[in-house]
Amino acid sequence: MLSSQNSTLPEIIDGLPNISGWEAEVISVVNHDAPVFLPSTNIRLEDVNATFAIALHFHQPTIPAGSGGQLISNLQYMFEHPHEGDNHNAAPFADCYSRMGDFIPELVNQGCNPRVMLDYSGNLLWGLRQMGRNDILDNLKRITCNPTYQPYVEWLGTMWGHAVVPSTPIPDIKLHILAWQQHFAAIFGWEALARVKGFSPPEMHLPNHPDTLFAFVKALKECGYRWLLVQEHSVETIDGQSLTHKHLPHRLMARNSQGETISITALIKTQGSDTKLVGQMQPYYEAKTLSKQQLGTNLIPPIVSQIGDGENGGVMMNEFPNAFKQAWWDMLNNGGGKSHVVGVCGTEYLELIEATGCQSEDFPQCQPVGQHQIWQRVNLDNYQPEAVENAIQELKQINPNFHVDGASWTNHISWVKGYDNVLSPMYELSSLFHQKFDNLLINSANKSITKKSEYRQALLNNLLLQTSCFRYWGQGNWTDYAGEIYRRGHDLLSMN
Repeated sequence: MLSSQNSTLPEIIDGLPNISGWEAEVISVVNHDAPVFLPSTNIRLEDVNATFAIALHFHQPTIPAGSGGQLISNLQYMFEHPHEGDNHNAAPFADCYSRMGDFIPELVNQGCNPRVMLDYSGNLLWGLRQMGRNDILDNLKRITCNPTYQPYVEWLGTMWGHAVVPSTPIPDIKLHILAWQQHFAAIFGWEALARVKGFSPPEMHLPNHPDTLFAFVKALKECGYRWLLVQEHSVETIDGQSLTHKHLPHRLMARNSQGETISITALIKTQGSDTKLVGQMQPYYEAKTLSKQQLGTNLIPPIVSQIGDGENGGVMMNEFPNAFKQAWWDMLNNGGGKSHVVGVCGTEYLELIEATGCQSEDFPQCQPVGQHQIWQRVNLDNYQPEAVENAIQELKQINPNFHVDGASWTNHISWVKGYDNVLSPMYELSSLFHQKFDNLLINSANKSITKKSEYRQALLNNLLLQTSCFRYWGQGNWTDYAGEIYRRGHDLLSMN
């Protein structure tokens, strides 16, 4: 599984993050069935009533706002312009990016049994290195690579450029996934990458268009992922109802307009967007109210899954450290941290229940919200892309609120409406990128093209333009940043 482990990847090439060129090596490392947590876990399910898993999401966009328009991290911009907006939070943010590297060893050395899942965008990882914040990355390496602490931490893969999947050009979904994996391997090593089996979609944004969802799940599976985190309100049962077993793993079903089907395990992120849920360790206290549930022929501990920004807001910056530690101390004093209610990592939990005989076929099924209405209008004995598109258009006419823009942690923000001046250039740049390189890559003799600086620069601009932040803060500076990245990418792709 680690055929590439003897080759150390360069992290930065020609001043750019290493996001392409080793695609075959990445695929060979991540596609394995070896257990990740099972050999080292100190949890026995027979001693456990309920479990919980928390994930911390960290992101800073890359913006063309450095000296001479240089691409820099927004975090760097915050440090350099401390009197704008809330930029005074730059130092506390930087501390938040690093501090789990201190908390985990501290708690382990106290006899606690902590768990945390980490989701860092590629933008942020590159930005930290650009800023010379090697101290932060080294602190993260300690809990990622040191066998004393690594079993307590799980990294989740994500889209390299923090692109929301539903509006990402379909050919670029896998490029983001692979870019993150390769960049991660360059920082933390091949063995660390081989352990990354769960995926965290930016903004918890799940596609509900059948073809986009299918392409997304297919790309995840081709890139070695076993499961992903989904927002409770972004999915429905196969017959269009709200979930009734949200504390059990689900099987996310994807069917495209050609009638092809594929599925992947989903852990359900419960409730809404409030970072306070993680900041105050609510998943632990909710798990304390639960008991074992039936899954297939097995009785297993349920799981309360939750993710929140790891740095954003006063609760995460100020209240979370004490709440995090207090919860693990409480578990230590009530079952030694290994029984009754315990924290787990997502892959650890799935491997533990699989070891008891649970199989993905036992999991309740779900699909993205709104798909039940689509499939009701399609003859399932004769799939045609036109029939799916007609069903979507019919639903839009019947219900003005129906859309296939996907669903995320919130229903009051759109990453599509009102952003034509970002989306149109974004799709155009993606199309230019693929027009230039796809035919070249079909010829196996040209596979090394992804190692070339020309390709990496074009890919970087393509992925950066898809960053969700350019379609979150409204018109102004952020859409202007997008316009500048588009211009640079277009110039690169227009060169002979």
